[in-house]
Amino acid sequence: MKLKTNKAIAKRFRVTKNGKLLKRREGQDHFNSRDTGNQTRRKRRDVKVSEVHRTVLKIGLPYKNV
Repeated sequence: MKLKTNKAIAKRFRVTKNGKLLKRREGQDHFNSRDTGNQTRRKRRDVKVSEVHRTVLKIGLPYKNV
């Protein structure tokens, strides 16, 4: 039987060519004018997901090489 991909996880995380998990930084939707310049620049970059969360994400993304 085929495993189902968790679509909520698939939309929020992506796997790089080398197997790293990346996610977008939170808090980018609105109220950005009050952020400092450093916070605004930091939000442009994706964040590497910690190794602790990999096991949960591995279950949700069965066909990605996590």
